[in-house]
Amino acid sequence: MRDLIPTIAAKPGAPSFEAPSSRLAVRCYLASLAPTGRRSMRARLDAVARTMGAPDCETIPWQNMRYQHLQAIRAQLLGRDLAPASVNATLCALRGVATAAFNLGLLSAEDYQRLRQVKAARGERLPAGRALSIGEATALLDTCANDTTTAGARDAAIIGLLYGAGLRRAEAVGLDREDYDPATGELRVRGKGNKQRLLYVTNGAGTAMGDWLQLRGDEPGPLFWPVNRGGHWERRRMSGQAIYDMLRKRAEQAGATNLSPMDFRRTFIGDLLDNGTDIVTVQHLAGHANITTTAQYDRRPEETKRAAMQLRSVPYSGRPQLTA
Repeated sequence: MRDLIPTIAAKPGAPSFEAPSSRLAVRCYLASLAPTGRRSMRARLDAVARTMGAPDCETIPWQNMRYQHLQAIRAQLLGRDLAPASVNATLCALRGVATAAFNLGLLSAEDYQRLRQVKAARGERLPAGRALSIGEATALLDTCANDTTTAGARDAAIIGLLYGAGLRRAEAVGLDREDYDPATGELRVRGKGNKQRLLYVTNGAGTAMGDWLQLRGDEPGPLFWPVNRGGHWERRRMSGQAIYDMLRKRAEQAGATNLSPMDFRRTFIGDLLDNGTDIVTVQHLAGHANITTTAQYDRRPEETKRAAMQLRSVPYSGRPQLTA
């Protein structure tokens, strides 16, 4: 990578790597993102910086990035056979830093427009992840029900919301007690882009929430609290990583393999579409800004293709039994 990508070196008289302006564009760009996006885009920028021999993205003078640099980075990413969406996410982060540098007066309009001419990667990959079966969902919730500690009730409520309402991890940990009305089942969720949506917690998910609130009470603050090793809760907000760790633990207990938090949301959206819910309603329930994002979760085309392939007859009945 260091041989392929031209060095984004400071020009004579320009700020050095350690100068504040070298960090300003990165920090302004990251500050414009939601916390979850901030972490992922920072990781992408750090990865690019490390391939150039820098310790992190704040030590690269991004205001000196030019068309040839971005083209070389794009070529290197494509050479690693990454998914086009992953390549484009990294390019988006780099363009975001360039936009911040331009708005800060650190990058000329001409150079900025040239950077914008670098094309996005093209192509598609099969969707990652998988859907949960009803048996796996039952096993997960059973492990929580059989856990008589405080964590058992909390985990059942969280899994109920992920599976029954399609929440993202960040959305689940961002919930406050006042966001949920047990009488009506209404759940007010703050999603990406600081957008709110109203969901309804029903059947088993509502029962799990009721069990948790019996222990938690109606004290204002985060809806879900961490539970320490002594089995006592701490009245503070959980982290997204804590949700991830909890799900991994419960999946191991339930014997569910290759299961990620995103699979709960994927299952929620796919099941709604399979059951005939119109895609616009599913879009609103999932909190997608664009309906094309919702369509990516639609499993029905795959079932149609499977049925079509089964109509294709291959005239092979197997090898005859050989006798000694």
